[in-house]
Amino acid sequence: MAALAVAAGSAVSPAYRIQLSGRRSGTAFFATQRAVATFPSVRLRTVAKRFQIACSVCAKQGTIDKVCGIVKKQLAVAEDTPVNGETKFADLGADSLDTVEIVMGLEEAFGITVDESSAQEIKTVEDAAMLIDKLVIDKEG
Repeated sequence: MAALAVAAGSAVSPAYRIQLSGRRSGTAFFATQRAVATFPSVRLRTVAKRFQIACSVCAKQGTIDKVCGIVKKQLAVAEDTPVNGETKFADLGADSLDTVEIVMGLEEAFGITVDESSAQEIKTVEDAAMLIDKLVIDKEG
């Protein structure tokens, strides 16, 4: 749990202590009733999506793992060959036709549709996984 404590006051007014606490699993930051009454500029807002910002920067590990499996299957990659998020399709010997087949396999596995311009931008497993996460969120939302 993260906490921030602020003390304010002067010679004229007494010092007040405000403690704002945030819980990762909670949906709001909160302050004591006295602090809210004393400092009307303190506002309480729901922040549920605040902690999801990091997720938009990289793909979910589960998505990456599933994409790795599909890529290995589509390209008939040896079981001992490492495939991870940074793996480029070209490094695995994939040509443009192989990439199209990979995208088709991903569409089927995740129940999404990838447009041609987005498919052409996919160069790595992570690129594919990030696109899939975005398309799944757009489809659900």
